[in-house]
Amino acid sequence: MAFSGKRVGFIGSGVMAEAMIKGLIDRDLLEPEQVIAADPREDRGRELVSRYGLRFTTDNAETAAGSDVLVISTKPQVVGQVFESLNGAGSKPTLVLSILAGVRVKTLTNGLGNPNVVRAMPNTPAQIGEGITVWTATKFVSESGREQARALLGALGDELYMDDEKYLDMTTALSGTGPAYVFLFMEALIDAGVHLGFSRRDAERLVLKTVRGSVDYAMQSGNHQAVLRNQVTSPGGTSAEAIYQMEKGGLRTVISKAVYAAYQRSVALGKEQEKKDEDQ
Repeated sequence: MAFSGKRVGFIGSGVMAEAMIKGLIDRDLLEPEQVIAADPREDRGRELVSRYGLRFTTDNAETAAGSDVLVISTKPQVVGQVFESLNGAGSKPTLVLSILAGVRVKTLTNGLGNPNVVRAMPNTPAQIGEGITVWTATKFVSESGREQARALLGALGDELYMDDEKYLDMTTALSGTGPAYVFLFMEALIDAGVHLGFSRRDAERLVLKTVRGSVDYAMQSGNHQAVLRNQVTSPGGTSAEAIYQMEKGGLRTVISKAVYAAYQRSVALGKEQEKKDEDQ
């Protein structure tokens, strides 16, 4: 067992942290008494204690000092405040896993005083155990630490290890931000359905089921997306006409530019955080 006799602490107890806690407990990888969660909101703590029977505190340093494995799941903008609140306790855990977007390994190791760091980028579907998380680890993380990281991230869905941190910014742009692209596409389809004459409720049901079914079919078939698209595109038919208009409007180019813009922004945010660290 990856967490036998270990205590796992969470600094930041929002939706993603709860998804991880719930997945670990539901999979019997952790007992509630092995979990300690920290959050500045006491009402949030009462919710978590009621649901999972874990231990809660508003003291980040207490959480870090009492944890063998520490998960940092706050907003990335407050990472500097988190480091200060730990009062050196961030060096105690044998593994620290961060899911803070744009906060690089160097920032984490320096701020925590701990070289045993895993940086991970989950996405929104992780909240229901259907996400995919790309992660990387420093050379100081042991094999048992990597097993613990896989178990933690497996509670959110699939996980994919990369040996170079540069892929985390790419992941942020592609799968981390990806759900926003999908939601926008679905919203546009629903609006188009309403324009045709469907009620919004019916249009939403049609679109959500179509998107979900298409994804499931693509995963089960194993075929390239172009093959799948050709299967439903008859010469001179409705799909052919619709796709012609999408291509004419530059859909592929817009998507490519959007993903690259998100990547550039992720890189910039990481550099901004590093500069703040250097200036302090």
